[in-house]
Amino acid sequence: MEEPIVLIVLSPAKRLDFESELLTSKHSVPALIGDSVELVKELVKKSPADLGQLMNLSPSLADLNAERFQDWEEDFTTHNSRAALLAFQGDVYVGMDVSRYTERDFTRAQKTIRILSGLHGVLRPLDLIQPYRLEMGTSLETSRGQGLYEFWGDRISKFLAADLEGHRPRVLINLASKEYFSAVDESLLDARVISPRFLDEKNGTFKIISLYAKQARGAMASWLVLNRINSPSAISEFAELGYEHSPEKSSPGEPTFVRKQGSRP
Repeated sequence: MEEPIVLIVLSPAKRLDFESELLTSKHSVPALIGDSVELVKELVKKSPADLGQLMNLSPSLADLNAERFQDWEEDFTTHNSRAALLAFQGDVYVGMDVSRYTERDFTRAQKTIRILSGLHGVLRPLDLIQPYRLEMGTSLETSRGQGLYEFWGDRISKFLAADLEGHRPRVLINLASKEYFSAVDESLLDARVISPRFLDEKNGTFKIISLYAKQARGAMASWLVLNRINSPSAISEFAELGYEHSPEKSSPGEPTFVRKQGSRP
């Protein structure tokens, strides 16, 4: 079987779904679980008020997430967890629309997609997760430093670099937000990084509109999976959700896609 030659990185989502019917029973366990345990040991010391201040949460969300960390277990099972790709329900994952996936598509996603995570470092799509909220930019003090960037250090970059081993050429498609991709040291990847941009027309000019850009990142991730895209040059063929490749707005590292106001679904 041909080894995929692109690796895709995404951000996680704040909105979660642990209730709907599972689309696949396939699952795996997060690789950096030992680090997650260390973080939870620090987080359970925090009161709801502490968490609210730390993560800028409303009192109700602070209570919810304090309860989540108290209930968090080291042993991940199909009873207390679900696959990350099925649990995350934010705009990126709406754009992905994994309801279309076959079992083979989930297998392909497991090989090619990585989800950056404040609590888990890096997740594969079928890695089990328990409900949590912990953004990468959180200034949680640990024995490793003043925030999660310091906590994860080069672990995330080395994990991705290992995933890229054997890929020729080594290409990483960055569909994550700036907050999350800032946890990646590109110099450690020894790979070409491609960061697509998605612009929408508003009042006659093209600009990044956060909601639409997130959905487009998810749509591109699924397009790469469903079409078994192995060549980075094929990215310019992406035309989902009414977007079109714009050669004049693109650079080699930032292929840019535009959508006219009347082309939105």
